[in-house]
Amino acid sequence: MLCVVAPVNADNEELCAQFKDTTVNQDMMKLMLQAATDGNLYRIKPGSSKMGFCINSPVGKIEAEFHRFKGGLALNDFMQHGTSLIHIDVDSLETNSGFIKNMLKGDSFLDSEQYPDIVFISTGIEWIKDTQGVLKGNLTMHGITKAVAFYVELKKTESAPGEESLTIKASTTIQRTEFNMHTLVPIVDDRVTLCMSIDAYKYKS
Repeated sequence: MLCVVAPVNADNEELCAQFKDTTVNQDMMKLMLQAATDGNLYRIKPGSSKMGFCINSPVGKIEAEFHRFKGGLALNDFMQHGTSLIHIDVDSLETNSGFIKNMLKGDSFLDSEQYPDIVFISTGIEWIKDTQGVLKGNLTMHGITKAVAFYVELKKTESAPGEESLTIKASTTIQRTEFNMHTLVPIVDDRVTLCMSIDAYKYKS
């Protein structure tokens, strides 16, 4: 069970509800709940955030975007230390071609029926500049977990009166064969670029 943290109050239940169908360990959830208590939790805004990937193929660059995802970032002050948790619903993938969408979601590639979730849990961040850094963590996709590193840029904003927000842009390149997706290699590129543009607001309990 994802959120079995005692004592559990109404705010904690509401916070945990977004992850009730995913497998996330207790230590991560305790950290997120503590960040919420301390006023250091930012929650992703799905409506204005974007997550997707692109890959080169014989028919040109294929771009895909996920429409359902959720997550949070436990941060202190201005991102000096932090942990992030992101869950993506694979079945929400969309492209400009129904044929390509079905192929990517099918068992030759992401296999959304057998592996419905993509999960990223960060393990640390190294700052290059005040607002630019490398976010390291574990990416679970197609039933396999691998260490990855995203290049990130962030900006602190105020999207509504009294609402503290962050905009975070992140990207990395992975090899899909490392996640046991070998179909059409090398005709379709092994390298896949993952991109995120995240708007997140500070959670108030």
